[in-house]
Amino acid sequence: MGQILIVEDDVHINEMLCELLRQNNHTPTAAFSGTEALLLLSQNNYSLILLDLMLPGKTGEQVLKELRMSSHVPVIVLTARTDKETTVKLLRLGADDYIGKPFDNNELLARIDVRLRRQRDAASDDKYGNATISHKGITLDLDGYDALAGGQKAGLSKREFEILRLMMSHPNKVFTKNNLYESVWGGEFLGDDNTVNVHISKLRAKLNAISPDTEVIQTVWGIGFKMKE
Repeated sequence: MGQILIVEDDVHINEMLCELLRQNNHTPTAAFSGTEALLLLSQNNYSLILLDLMLPGKTGEQVLKELRMSSHVPVIVLTARTDKETTVKLLRLGADDYIGKPFDNNELLARIDVRLRRQRDAASDDKYGNATISHKGITLDLDGYDALAGGQKAGLSKREFEILRLMMSHPNKVFTKNNLYESVWGGEFLGDDNTVNVHISKLRAKLNAISPDTEVIQTVWGIGFKMKE
């Protein structure tokens, strides 16, 4: 099923998670500090990471920030804090999902399965579909996880890439913020959250930097966003 790194300093919780994953045909690896987690991540490939926030060495936020500089591996954060400010911060740092402590084992397994399935589906699309998608002079490199114009890379983050891939795969569709958030972040849309606007703004700026004469993403006022015709 999946090679899963569990980053949790509580020995009891870590051992419980390892056993739970083994019983469900996953292969867990235990890490008990942020520093140990980053060392393991530099040496091995994982399908998914379960990441606690309160860690010795480096915090979960620091691990997530460093990880996202070089990796798009799915991360589910385990947190005792589920207030809106914390969850928005986690999503902006690059977390794919979060679950509050204490958590229900079946819910955690379901969230893991969703993330692994999306990862497999994306890999299958890249393997059997086109390695690139193009629109208005912008080429999306599905293998390189970036956008290019005239051979120049945009340097997209994971979220920016996923937004652009979704929109370029359906160039005539108008995507609401709800559509984009639930498809890219995989969670329930927080209606007054500015996350989608921030990512669209950064994405536009990066695309404009490599293709200044081309408007790629169009705002459909009162509805959402679409690819420019």
